[in-house]
Amino acid sequence: MKEDIKKLQEENTLLRNEVERLKDELVRLVSRNLDLTERLEYDVELKRRTEVAREIMEARVERQRNADLQDDGQLMALIEILVEKDRPHLRPDFGPTDLADMLGVSMTRLYQLFRHQTIHRTPEAYIDNLRTLAALRLLRDKPNYTIAVIAEEAGFSNVRTLQRRIQDAIGMSPVDYRLMLTRDF
Repeated sequence: MKEDIKKLQEENTLLRNEVERLKDELVRLVSRNLDLTERLEYDVELKRRTEVAREIMEARVERQRNADLQDDGQLMALIEILVEKDRPHLRPDFGPTDLADMLGVSMTRLYQLFRHQTIHRTPEAYIDNLRTLAALRLLRDKPNYTIAVIAEEAGFSNVRTLQRRIQDAIGMSPVDYRLMLTRDF
């Protein structure tokens, strides 16, 4: 029996040693896992930063390419493409400076372009025209929208400006225009 107890004690000691070894191994593995997680997070952050830097560089290259365009017709075509794609005029804070930045040209170049190439003598008039056209479409397509919602959706800073622009463009108020569209002929 003493032999059995001694054997059990030896086995117990071996098991305790094995448990300690396993604890040490677990600590090592957890530490390694934390290190790998930190490296992975760093790699993911580095990748994200690299992608942002690449996007910024590509945008700069595109703006530089646009700035080098000497042909007014090409610049006007680019404006049309960008306006159709991004619809920046629907933001009330969008103005000529933003348009020049979009193209990568100076304000002087932008005003020269509009003076020579458009019926809209200024970029402001062009942006107002885009907003007016958007408002007319909304008046036609969204009869349940209020005039205030139409003004906001079309990029006007207030209802009164929308009303003036519509009046100037078609000779009637937005409400009269909407009524005309809903009348049966």
